[in-house]
Amino acid sequence: MTNEASGKILTDFDVKRKAAKLVVSHLKKKLPNEFIGSDRVNDWISEMEQLLGKKDFNMLEYIHMRRALNEVIEEIPDEEIRFKLRDSWYSLGKALDKKVKLK
Repeated sequence: MTNEASGKILTDFDVKRKAAKLVVSHLKKKLPNEFIGSDRVNDWISEMEQLLGKKDFNMLEYIHMRRALNEVIEEIPDEEIRFKLRDSWYSLGKALDKKVKLK
């Protein structure tokens, strides 16, 4: 499948990266600025944004980051924030399962 705007042929990895970027963007918007453990979440977001900025796509790195997010979630005492983070964790898993849609 081609991206009509740029004429670039999209790969499964391009689709996965774009979906993961969207998950991180939504995660940043739905969390409050300060909460107990926000530094850990913000560190995870920074690492994930660095990974998303890489040119190559290594699925194992994304799986590692998803596991790391799960570890961060378990350290958050606020139940409401944990639920929001778990939604993002689940969405990230779905993002990593995405594939290019064939016509």
